[in-house]
Amino acid sequence: MNHVDSSISMKLLSNKTFLLILSSAVVLAGCSKKPMRPDPSATVLGPQGGASSLNPEQVSAGPDANSLQSRDMAGFDASGQLRGQVEAVYFDLDKSSVKQAERPKVQAAKAYLDKNPQYKMLLEGHCDWRGTAEYNLALGDRRANEVKKYMLTLGVTPDKIDTLSKGLEDAKKNADEATMAKDRRVEFVVVKAAGQ
Repeated sequence: MNHVDSSISMKLLSNKTFLLILSSAVVLAGCSKKPMRPDPSATVLGPQGGASSLNPEQVSAGPDANSLQSRDMAGFDASGQLRGQVEAVYFDLDKSSVKQAERPKVQAAKAYLDKNPQYKMLLEGHCDWRGTAEYNLALGDRRANEVKKYMLTLGVTPDKIDTLSKGLEDAKKNADEATMAKDRRVEFVVVKAAGQ
C-alpha cells in the first residue's frame, strides 16, 4: 500500500469515526430526562383530581377558533347563512308535495320571517342517493318550489324566498332507509339581505 492509499484510508476512517460520533450525539441528545411531575397537592385540582367537585358533563368545550372566525354574533357563517332556525320539511320517496304533517314547519318558517323581516329564506331541496344526479337535481328543485308555493299561500312575499336544489349532493351513499328518509328534505336557510 503506497502513501496515497494510506492517506485516503485514514481520511475515510476518520470520516466514518466522525459520522459515528455525530450520529451518537444526535441520538443521545434526543433522549432527554423525563419531566418532573408536580406534586398533586400543588396543582389546581388538588390531590383528588377534582373528581368530587368537577363533573365532565358540566364542562363546555366552548367554540373553537375556526367557528369564532367563520360566524358572526348572530350565528351567521362567512357566507351570510344561518341554519337550524326552522326544522327541515321531509318528503316521501320520489315525492315533492308537502305532506299535511310537515306543514307546521313551513308555518314556523313564515313566523320566523315575520319576526325577522331583515332576513330572507333560502329553501334547499335535497334527495337521497338513489337515482341519477340529473333526476335528483330536478326533484330537489320541485321540492323546494313546493315549499315556496305553500309559503306564498301563507302570505310570504316572493322577494323573501329563494330556492336552490342540492339534489343528491349531500346524500349519504348506500345509506339505510332511516338515513335516506332524512336526506329527502327541504332545509330552511336564513340569509342576510344585501347590505347587512
